[in-house]
Amino acid sequence: MSILVPFLAVLLAAGLAAYHRMRLATWAAISACALVACWLLGASAVACVIAAVIVAAITLPLLLPPVRKALVTAPMMKFFRKVLPPLSQTERIALETGSVGFEGELFTGDPDWQKLLNYPKPQLTAEEQAFIDGPVEELCTMINDWEITHVRADLPPQVWDFVKQHKFFGMIIPKEFGGLGFSALMHHKVIQKISSISSVASSTVGVPNSLGPGELLVHYGTQEQKDYYLPRLAAGQEVPCFGLTGPFAGSDATSIPDYGIVCKGEWNGANVLGVKLTFDKRYITLAPVATLIGLAFRMYDPDGLIGDTKDIGITLALLPRETPGVDIGRRHFPLNSPFQNGPIHGKEVFIPLSQLIGGADMAGKGWNMLNECLAVGRSITLPSTASGGAKFGAVVTGTYARIRKQFGLSIGRFEGVEEALARIGGKAYAISALAQATAAAVDRGDVPSVPSAIAKYHCTNMGREVVSDVMDVVGGKGIILGPKNFAGRSWQAAPIGITVEGANIMTRSLLIFGQGAILCHPWVMKEMKAAQDPDHAAGLEAFDRSLFGHISFGISNAVRSFWFGLTAARIGAAPGDAYTKRFFRKLDRYSANLALMADVSMLMLGGKLKFKESLSGRLGDVLSHIYMTSAMLKRYHDDGAPQAEQPLLAWAFHHSVHEIELALSAALRNFPIRPVGWLMWVLIFPWGRRAEAPGDRLGHRVAALLMAPNAARDQLAKGVFLTPCENNPGGRIASYLAKAVAAEPVERKFIKALKTKGIEALDFPSQLDEAVREGLITADERLQLEELRALTMDTISVDDFDAEELRSAGYRPDALDEAASREAA
Repeated sequence: MSILVPFLAVLLAAGLAAYHRMRLATWAAISACALVACWLLGASAVACVIAAVIVAAITLPLLLPPVRKALVTAPMMKFFRKVLPPLSQTERIALETGSVGFEGELFTGDPDWQKLLNYPKPQLTAEEQAFIDGPVEELCTMINDWEITHVRADLPPQVWDFVKQHKFFGMIIPKEFGGLGFSALMHHKVIQKISSISSVASSTVGVPNSLGPGELLVHYGTQEQKDYYLPRLAAGQEVPCFGLTGPFAGSDATSIPDYGIVCKGEWNGANVLGVKLTFDKRYITLAPVATLIGLAFRMYDPDGLIGDTKDIGITLALLPRETPGVDIGRRHFPLNSPFQNGPIHGKEVFIPLSQLIGGADMAGKGWNMLNECLAVGRSITLPSTASGGAKFGAVVTGTYARIRKQFGLSIGRFEGVEEALARIGGKAYAISALAQATAAAVDRGDVPSVPSAIAKYHCTNMGREVVSDVMDVVGGKGIILGPKNFAGRSWQAAPIGITVEGANIMTRSLLIFGQGAILCHPWVMKEMKAAQDPDHAAGLEAFDRSLFGHISFGISNAVRSFWFGLTAARIGAAPGDAYTKRFFRKLDRYSANLALMADVSMLMLGGKLKFKESLSGRLGDVLSHIYMTSAMLKRYHDDGAPQAEQPLLAWAFHHSVHEIELALSAALRNFPIRPVGWLMWVLIFPWGRRAEAPGDRLGHRVAALLMAPNAARDQLAKGVFLTPCENNPGGRIASYLAKAVAAEPVERKFIKALKTKGIEALDFPSQLDEAVREGLITADERLQLEELRALTMDTISVDDFDAEELRSAGYRPDALDEAASREAA
């Protein structure tokens, strides 16, 4: 046994040094001290010497830079260049334009949680809150979603006028140009509230404040362009749209076939240098009503009129609608959600170089510009829309489940419905936290390419899952469309968010981990730049620093993963309070797991990793859920760690942890190099996969929160439109909860009287009369039961229509019959 002790001491010292990320020299010193102690305590002297020689053989060459570079760094640099994944222009620009915020900490294996908790709490200014309480609230009271979606297939004129008059299209435009100059958080709050009453209205407001002419001009426009267009956009004199997607170029926007040839032409009566454009775009939101079109195209200069470069690259331009040759096509009809959307065409449309966004100096820089703005826009509109819909659905469905009774019991008391309510409440909590966190990152100055992809994918995906559960709970109330329906249009529109701004399948399998593994990793980007440095000596020096930083980083994460797996992450320092410390410790474990898997995947697969989309998607899920849970914990502590919200936080957290372990398990079981997968399984899951989905008792607590008045429910409802007016059936239902709960004891007493006291009347009013006469209920209780019956009827009632009301305004039976007869003939 004394022979093994020195070697065990060295291994223990190595594990301790790796866990705490000590320097190599520190490990050597600790090992030397441990070996001396072993010898003094009677361990085999020969074993101590052999162990010392092993430590020296490892450390001395690595601590001598010339030897290290010759023996290790130079060969590794050569190997790294071979396995370096080839990057397309799309990927390279995406990496160059994104920035790294707290998501970078999640790739370290040892996140600085205090950094997260020390970020300022996201808060609106007094001016912004006044706008929410004033114009946004007023706008919501004007919106009748049934009229918009079924009768008009558009916003009514007074709504269009209102959003323009109050500068809803100019929220992100600075005040010096006539805009409102609101924060990203405010942008999120506005979209969240409007989307809770109408996704058509929220997309109409959201698009001009997202990727489009306004944002592009703010960041890149010439002073002349800003002075002219931004005030007009802010005031609604110009309605913008942006043409990027075409029939042959969707997600791979750098392959757009739309082109512009540099030439001379006529513009406002003068012969000027410009570009002749030919383009075919589709799915362009606001195109049918737009007066100012932003356009992405590939610019060519075959005659060298502006320089020596023939293929200048992707460029952005502004086209007034009345520009000769511009053709706005007929409207698309996306899943019965009639927000303005349609195609744009043009053939040899001439514009001067002054119409290029940023002028001629920005020609060819369009993809960089789009990536920076898309990272910001993707962070706000769709996540905020999902947040508004999910929060609204949770609050209203919870009330519905309390009021709606079957077999004499609120349907929310049935365990099957409880399960659905728990999913609704927990996911609404997670969506809300994730959407707010990403908006806050924008306000901190980040260009959050990775968090925006996480938020877009998971908010829209969970939003779809929430509305699916809502439809299951409300049943017929949800499937019968009409003015009384609060869920049906959300169900129809859910796939739209899944599809736009980067299809979710692509976002998950390519963007989240694909960008995150390079952009957020503390060493990979540095290694890539060093390996590609044309100055070999400087590159070797930089690669040497990065390589050995990366090696120690990888060893540390392997040790941390194994230790956290052995101890179930129950040991170690962590921030937070007595309730959340255990959550932070779990996230430490999964961060180490993610960092280890990222390193092993890149090392073993090299450039092939980008084609292993299933593996990339699963590791993206791990990153996403760690980021999402960190957002939830941040908001929980920002709000003062309210005890009432703990069931919502716990359900959402345990759901994410379960998803993390499922994703890691699938990644390991399907790892392309099987022995490596087995080894990683031992390091990550030494006792097997242990995390479980949220249990029934926790689900019961979440469902109970949605079905009773309480502080947690009020906080979840904050920021959505619940004013109980004629055009807001969900708001009316939500407002009934307190009265319904208060009336339940009287209702139970009345029902018991019907069964046991011999009341002979058959209809409800007569039963009440008889119960009052017999002294079974009081006159006040009768009024309470009448009010309960009225609000219950409003909650559960649905619409019906004459056949003519459901027919298209242009429908002519005789014309269709004639056409059918001609076809048959």
